[in-house]
Amino acid sequence: MKYVLVTGGVVSGLGKAITASSVGVLLQSCGLRVTCIKIDPYLNYDAGTISPYEHGEVFVLDDGSEVDLDLGNYERFLDTKLTRDNNITYGKIQQYVMEKERKGDYLGETVQIVPHITDTIREWVERVAMIPVDGKEGPPDVCIIELGGTIGDNESRPFTDALSQLSYSVGPDNFCLIHVTLVPVLSVVGEQKTKPTQHSIRDLRGLRLTPNIIACRSTKVLEESVKAKLSRLCYLPIQNIISLYDVHNIWHIPLMLKDQKAHEAISKVLNLSRIAKEPCLEKWASLVEISDNLNVPVRIAIVGKYTDLSDAYLSVLKALFHASVAIRKKLVVDMVPSCDLEKTTKKKDSRAYEAAWRLLKDADGVLLPGGFGDRGIEGMILAAKYARENNIPFLGICLGMQIAVIEFARSLLCLPGANSTEFEPETKHPCIIFMPEGSKTHMGGTMRLGSRRTYFHVKDSKSARLYGNKEFVDERHRHRYEVNPDMVASLEKAGLSFAAKDETGERMEIVEVPSHPFFIGAQFHPEYKSRPGKVSPLILGLIAASCGELEGVLNSVSSHQDNQTIVLGKEARVGPKNWF
Repeated sequence: MKYVLVTGGVVSGLGKAITASSVGVLLQSCGLRVTCIKIDPYLNYDAGTISPYEHGEVFVLDDGSEVDLDLGNYERFLDTKLTRDNNITYGKIQQYVMEKERKGDYLGETVQIVPHITDTIREWVERVAMIPVDGKEGPPDVCIIELGGTIGDNESRPFTDALSQLSYSVGPDNFCLIHVTLVPVLSVVGEQKTKPTQHSIRDLRGLRLTPNIIACRSTKVLEESVKAKLSRLCYLPIQNIISLYDVHNIWHIPLMLKDQKAHEAISKVLNLSRIAKEPCLEKWASLVEISDNLNVPVRIAIVGKYTDLSDAYLSVLKALFHASVAIRKKLVVDMVPSCDLEKTTKKKDSRAYEAAWRLLKDADGVLLPGGFGDRGIEGMILAAKYARENNIPFLGICLGMQIAVIEFARSLLCLPGANSTEFEPETKHPCIIFMPEGSKTHMGGTMRLGSRRTYFHVKDSKSARLYGNKEFVDERHRHRYEVNPDMVASLEKAGLSFAAKDETGERMEIVEVPSHPFFIGAQFHPEYKSRPGKVSPLILGLIAASCGELEGVLNSVSSHQDNQTIVLGKEARVGPKNWF
């Protein structure tokens, strides 16, 4: 097994995950099979109970694990299906070691960070690295490991020790370390400064980890003199100093790495010349060219609770981008704080209220994403009402679907008190209720999580047609509340259609308003499985409806049951033949 470790220095947020994912794409283009591991040094068992404002969105895998959003980047770039073990946290490692200690597996030893914690980390990495994630049999060729945080962080020390041991045990021909650092430009001086990188490399070597490649983040292309200086002072060949400058589209990064022959540097370190081919990124480059030359805008308003941080809706944003590229439109996203749509904001801050409503009314389509808690809920209900009454294309995801049901009950069933028991436990008209199998005492890992099967009950519904008229689909879930089955009949009588349900027929999965041009809610999260070449059908439908091209998409999907080749007008816009 060959290992590529990606670490970060100087500051956090440099884009280690994008670097790791792009290295993976580059190695895949060389004919190598790749897997990924993300290490998060925090004590949480997983990301499930962490606020979006702390670490961005919680990404959900097929097996129901709630993981760091970086695993979403890996899956999207590499088109893989990862598992819970591909995300290592200190909480998981500690729990595993303590359970062994309680069972007596250490035979009376004094359990310590070294060697018990570090050995567990190393063994975990070596075990997971051998598990295929691309649907093929046999182990991958390369495992890319991203170490979260910044070199020098106290909480990372057990992991740096373990990875140092791993590099020694597998040997230098099987371990390549890429260190991502910052090369800042001070406005007063106006030159690229190398001192932070030099200090970061010194710290890294002090941890018994030797970098093979330095990936320098900067606002502009790294100057040759700066490369030469880093090469001389960090004792690396100049071709192993890679410039990762700012770009408007992260899809450029694999091409940037290829242009600087990063694959050759990695191949030389790992002795891959016998199994690696020349990289072929023609299809990727074609995709980048298409996305860079989109001019006709489509404007989508995301009305949510966590709009101050775009990473809170990262997968939604990526899925919208995938769909807009497929439809050949330039995506414009307006983040609308749902609380700013409420009348209470009008009294406190009329400017914020007017700005929020202006963004909503200017949108071609509206998306209500997932979330928890009662803050901003009334604003989301107002957004759903506005989209329904004004024939604006609408997609509600998870909480967004529940909001659509509540709004429909209030407006069409004339039940002004209709609500979710999450927000109003004693409501007289509970449209949304707590799932009977859920836990009210433990929060972590107790929701309905992971890939679940959804069966279509209305065959001619827009959602069924978008999915290619399949009998069922498998999508990822993350919720603990659901539509109240006792209210389904009255809602359907008022004009709401429950187009898809779970295997029991009791749990509502997709809701539609048939009389509306496009008004769909999904209990699952379609964004989690969206890929550049495998666009989420429901999000594709939202973009198409927002552009006035929904009928063309529906007709194309109907004539191509695999739902991957969608022809609009004279050119194929979605499909395996002209994507990758």
